[in-house]
Amino acid sequence: MIATPYISVGIMHQKEISFVLNGSFLCKEIGAVLSGQQVCGLVKDKILFGQRLFSTLTFEATSSSSTFELQDVTIGIGFHWERKENQRFCGNLRFIVEDDQLCAINSLSVESYLESVISSEMSATSSLELLKAHAVISRSWAMKPIRCSSLKGHTSACSHIKWYERDAHVNFDVCADDHCQRYQGISRIGANTLVKQAIEETRGEVLTYNGEICDARFSKSCGGVTELFENCWADEHYDYLTAISDTSTDILPDLTIEENAWKFIKSSPTSFCNTNDKAILSQVLNNYDQETTDFYRWRVFYTNEELSSLILKKSGIDFGKIIDLIPLKRGTSARIVELKIVGSKQTITVGKELEIRKWLSESHLYSSAFVVEKNEEQNFTLIGAGWGHGVGLCQIGAAVMAHNGYNYKHILQHYFRGAEIEKRW
Repeated sequence: MIATPYISVGIMHQKEISFVLNGSFLCKEIGAVLSGQQVCGLVKDKILFGQRLFSTLTFEATSSSSTFELQDVTIGIGFHWERKENQRFCGNLRFIVEDDQLCAINSLSVESYLESVISSEMSATSSLELLKAHAVISRSWAMKPIRCSSLKGHTSACSHIKWYERDAHVNFDVCADDHCQRYQGISRIGANTLVKQAIEETRGEVLTYNGEICDARFSKSCGGVTELFENCWADEHYDYLTAISDTSTDILPDLTIEENAWKFIKSSPTSFCNTNDKAILSQVLNNYDQETTDFYRWRVFYTNEELSSLILKKSGIDFGKIIDLIPLKRGTSARIVELKIVGSKQTITVGKELEIRKWLSESHLYSSAFVVEKNEEQNFTLIGAGWGHGVGLCQIGAAVMAHNGYNYKHILQHYFRGAEIEKRW
């Protein structure tokens, strides 16, 4: 057993940051205890606080009841739910200069961090077994050694294949937005005691495979079948991130075949994540997530002019008039891994799944599991399945499993085949 680890989280980057110290905090650089409303700004490569300039600025909580509030934090960066909100945190606060902006960093124990994560990724009012399952995978993901692979892929005259990985951040361990794990402070926890109970009852538990901590991924809705790691990120296979049917059986259609993908996506097969139960969905979907109602099966319509303009804007490549969108390679969940975009001026293959979603939406397409229909006017309808990359735990499916009486260990065994739960601290 080891001592409970600590983690540093990069919350926000801005030229000026307003914050409130609730309770007393020791500012190490000026040797004074402060509280109340504060502001710091950027002057060249220094932090302006009061009338003095600093390289770094650290505020240490003097008691466990001391909290701080950061104002106008941007959440959902680049997604359709992007917005600003004020967020309250426990632990210590540090400011540094990074990329010509002020960066606010929160340092705290992993277990305290997880209380916020599982309340931000889902709802603090979720069922206990769902919260426990998510606590284990979020703890595993946070403790998994980080590779230096924030952006990989290759581009050429005929292809543009990229994937976006977890950054090996230089000045903190993880960021606070969807790019890593949602971490939106303690306000979302509220007075609900289930979050603390879930953390306490799984304290120190991580998923392991052959003795190594698992890269435990998760998304909102797999759409009925989960995806392989290598179809979304680096070309590496993990046995515990295999393709599974999100049902109580292991009947798995071969969705890499185009004909099967069409039948699957244009139907609405029974699966754990195929639910419209508002009580269950409210456990997984926070207030802004609940603005998305058509996650299991969805459709998006573009006129040819709209699609041509959109792809030019998002890719920076002038295809001319879009003539066709042709799936070249699909994954196990029918998600497109490589998509050929045929234009009047040029043809390029794009991948992997997130790059496809970026090019075909003003923010992010729900998923890359879609089929393409064209009408006589050469307008396009994308008919799709699922929300997110589909790898690992399906959050909505897990919520339904918990509602149906599965405990957190059964839920984890369903989505991470062959993995074990191991207590590390």
